Amino acid sequence: MSLLQLKSVQVGFGGPALLESVDLIIEPGERIGLVGRNGAGKTTLLRLISGEIQPDQGEVARRQGVQVARLEQEVPTGLAGSVFDAVAGGLGERGTLISRYHDLSRQLADAPDASVLDALEKTQNALEAAGGWDVQQQTETLITQLDLPADSPFDALSGGLKRRVLLARALVTEPDLLLLDEPTNHLDIDAITWLESHFKAWRGTLLFISHDRQFVDTLATRIIELDRGRLTSWPGNFTAYTQLKEAALEAESKEQARFDKKLAQEEVWIRQGIKARRTRNEGRVRALQALRRERRQRRERIGDVKLNIQKAEGSGKLVAKIKNVSYRYEGETFIRDFSTLLMRGDKVGIVGPNGSGKTTLLQLILGHLEPVTGEVHLGTRLEIAYFDQLRRDLDLSGTVVDNVANGKDMLTINGQPRHVMSYLQDFLFTPDRARSPVSVLSGGERNRLLLAKLFLKPSNTLVLDEPTNDLDMETLELLEEKLIDYPGCILLVSHDRAFLNNVVTSILAFEEGGRIGDYVGGYDDWIQQRKGGQEAPLSSLSPTPSPKTAEVKSTKPVAQRGKRLGYMEKRELDALPAKIEKMEEQLEAIRETLSDPELYTTPGNRAAEEAARLESLEQELEEAYARWEALEAKTAS
Repeated sequence: MSLLQLKSVQVGFGGPALLESVDLIIEPGERIGLVGRNGAGKTTLLRLISGEIQPDQGEVARRQGVQVARLEQEVPTGLAGSVFDAVAGGLGERGTLISRYHDLSRQLADAPDASVLDALEKTQNALEAAGGWDVQQQTETLITQLDLPADSPFDALSGGLKRRVLLARALVTEPDLLLLDEPTNHLDIDAITWLESHFKAWRGTLLFISHDRQFVDTLATRIIELDRGRLTSWPGNFTAYTQLKEAALEAESKEQARFDKKLAQEEVWIRQGIKARRTRNEGRVRALQALRRERRQRRERIGDVKLNIQKAEGSGKLVAKIKNVSYRYEGETFIRDFSTLLMRGDKVGIVGPNGSGKTTLLQLILGHLEPVTGEVHLGTRLEIAYFDQLRRDLDLSGTVVDNVANGKDMLTINGQPRHVMSYLQDFLFTPDRARSPVSVLSGGERNRLLLAKLFLKPSNTLVLDEPTNDLDMETLELLEEKLIDYPGCILLVSHDRAFLNNVVTSILAFEEGGRIGDYVGGYDDWIQQRKGGQEAPLSSLSPTPSPKTAEVKSTKPVAQRGKRLGYMEKRELDALPAKIEKMEEQLEAIRETLSDPELYTTPGNRAAEEAARLESLEQELEEAYARWEALEAKTAS
């Protein structure tokens, strides 16, 4: 029997319905990933399932006795006491008894006292009467598994630790259905991988929202997507969903094009004049009216964010030279004897546990902190744009417009004047939303606003501290594309493994004792090198970049480079990156030509010729990539 069923559910808060005639069945043991754009209504759906809100129409049917728990996206205010108290609080009255027993036991261990002993005995009797010993053990086990400081004040914890406490608070109830809203936000990579392994072995049912693509891909047994008020179900993991979804969108686009063409033809017919009206078919008129109603009811897909990073004049080749840098704070060493070079074009990921010193390293490189020992030398002509994960650059009391334009109506974008409202629409802020105070924005909207501010400033060096939190997957993928094509240096702190794999070309990893390891490649490459005990040389942060760049540096030591290549093969390998770059530029020019509507109004077969050129060049590019990979592999043999 299913755990829960939604039947023709409707929910709205003014404007288009967030949930429109939604049906959903959740079976025991499923792990369901819920995806959709920011603002689509995903959190509303979780609140509906948990019983926090009721539908405007339709029915939510739950199996008798089913236990549902929800981990919220934001840390709730007013949660006081110790970590143990916060976790046990999920158990209601029994949790209060458990917290009291834990606190009294600690007091008695610190200073034996008769009154404390008497209170402990009474609490113990009450626990036995309530059948609370099993959940006492369960609470302690969860706190241990999640590596939580049981007696620390909850208010004093970092954002990541607070999220882990709230997860334990939800898990301690042993729910039949657990609802998770962005569970990986503010967690480090070790905590995220622990979550994956824990939930893969968990026997309960899971419905979760996450923009961490690898997390969704690893856990989900089914994907449900909320899009324009409708819920659709897709079997399999996230990778299977993306393939099926692409085909479905293409089919939808073709069907809408056929519909619009038919509607246009009927509109021409109805306006043909007196002769046509004399022979008008009333059934055809009624059909046209039905077509008009259907077109008015169509809900268009939310547009994509339009990111354009303003590029400053290129920096010098050297961005930063870091030599024997160490940093200590309150007796604790965060960074020990670290040296490296940052060069123009390097895309460097910085990973490590929460609290290890990743943001501190950025502050040292930027010159906002002074090292205890060593020195940081910055290069010339640097124009740095900095994304702060704490969003301190946002004035919560000001409006979105005020935060971007500081009272001005016009902005300068790539040397051209542009109205602030037009610019904000690129980041999906409607005029009404642009006039709203920042305090009412969601987490995803605040991150989009930070990106809007960040990309106003021309830069040749980007420093990004956790830029991916709360962004939907479409925006993440667009940001990835822009960062891959960015010609300057990028320093990126992130716990999003897919994002790191797709963007960075080397990893700085915080290790024990404040040591920082330097590894070639993305996140997966770092994992493989760490398991194999192999580290990249610390002399440079210039691993193999995308073949789109004009210069390609091999990741192999100089002594091995070209070991088994002949003279002509060496010359071919050296020439391939520039050849690939030129072919990609030609492809882009052809695509721009094909996207111009005027092309299809000109006489002749130019459109067909351009399409044929595109297909041929794409094949050539694929062959060039394959040859480049083959020659690179040969140098490693």
